[in-house]
Amino acid sequence: MSVRFYNTLSRQIEDFSPREEGKVKMYTCGPTVYDRAHIGNFRTFLFADLLRRYLKYRGYDVYSVMNITDVDDRIIRGANSEHTELRTYTDPWIQKFFNDLNLLGIEPADLYPRASDHIPDMVNLVKKLAERGHAYKVDGDYYFKVESMPAYGEFARLDMSALRVGERVQDDKYEKEDIRDFALWKGYCEEDGNIFWDTDIGRGRPGWHIECSAMSLKYLGEDFDIHAGGVDLVFPHHQNEIAQSESATGKRLARFWMHGEFLLVDGAKMSKSLGNFYTLQDLMDRGWKPREIRYALMAGHYRQQLNFTFTGMEAARAALERIDCCLQNLRCAHGGHGPSETAAALKEHEAAFTAAMDDDLNFPLALASIFNLIRDLNILCTENKIGTTEATMILDTLKRLDSVLGFLHIDKAQETDSEIDSLVCARDEARRTKNWAEADRIRKLLSDMSIVVEDRTGGSVWRRK
Repeated sequence: MSVRFYNTLSRQIEDFSPREEGKVKMYTCGPTVYDRAHIGNFRTFLFADLLRRYLKYRGYDVYSVMNITDVDDRIIRGANSEHTELRTYTDPWIQKFFNDLNLLGIEPADLYPRASDHIPDMVNLVKKLAERGHAYKVDGDYYFKVESMPAYGEFARLDMSALRVGERVQDDKYEKEDIRDFALWKGYCEEDGNIFWDTDIGRGRPGWHIECSAMSLKYLGEDFDIHAGGVDLVFPHHQNEIAQSESATGKRLARFWMHGEFLLVDGAKMSKSLGNFYTLQDLMDRGWKPREIRYALMAGHYRQQLNFTFTGMEAARAALERIDCCLQNLRCAHGGHGPSETAAALKEHEAAFTAAMDDDLNFPLALASIFNLIRDLNILCTENKIGTTEATMILDTLKRLDSVLGFLHIDKAQETDSEIDSLVCARDEARRTKNWAEADRIRKLLSDMSIVVEDRTGGSVWRRK
């Protein structure tokens, strides 16, 4: 079965085929760095991480680019209010973003271009659009002429006769010929303070949409494979990216457009006024581990809205404890079942995982296959049918699956909990030889370490209190 993804461009699930066999070029819209990213943002970035990881798992060589928007009305207002330079204002937010990515186990992109480093590329793109009759100038500002592109609005399924201006467009307070037209370049005004660039098209700064067009074309070229982002970017941002890029090049911008749905919190849109607005640090301050947050934000299908609740966080914690208990069982396994039988069972479960992920990243179904595997492994451990050979084979498979999941943490668990594992295994041996006093002594020692031990026929599993 081939990998199939839902393509926003066609509104259909299609077989995925990259432009160059075996290689995927992928662009993801990154953060606007004027504040700390919230968990809604990270749901989108985790979707992109899952997509990239799965393509690599399926054997593709993936080159990924995620932009950093460090030129924006809000950023300029923030920097000017603090009387500081642009970089001085944005650098701390960028570092916090990278720290959060690392905590959540989001693999780094191959490149993180900053908008402020690519002003000449944006200027050249504006000039090309103007030369081709797709842009015009008004008092130092450049606008894209929507009527020059007959196909404008098809991507976002807009009714152009009843088009209403979006929120980001409402912020655009510059004169233009048509209410539908959008800014490519904003001429200098006093509110910009010392944040401006002197260029061939005048003093000013870029509009929001031109930034991604310039950077994606520079680093991925025309007609690259995947453009990803949140569903909120379909209009106006991605529609306008398509208009700019394709009007300038005469070629398709990207083959597949993939969008992650919104994150709700307690059934409502996240808002500071509702008290349901959370950053990663907010959740960690409440005692949640990044691994648990990753699991909770990934749990649903990327094209369906996900309702974040603390009940859901408890479920994520319990699910990961089930996985950890199984890993402990495997590390203490001392029986035997037969490598061929174990290999066949692993192949069946991994095939189910792959089939689910091949079908437009059906993560809930893929996750079900993981827990079916965990269930079967626990039964085999209980029946004393897994030995060292089988356990090694199983752990190798789980590591391969975790290259997609990113939350099993097999190597980290082995390294971090080696002392506890040794004590639990020693207690199992004491119980096997009916040395009850020693078994009780070790159990008391583990209890003092806030470790709860659960005895099973094939061994014991443990969890933290």
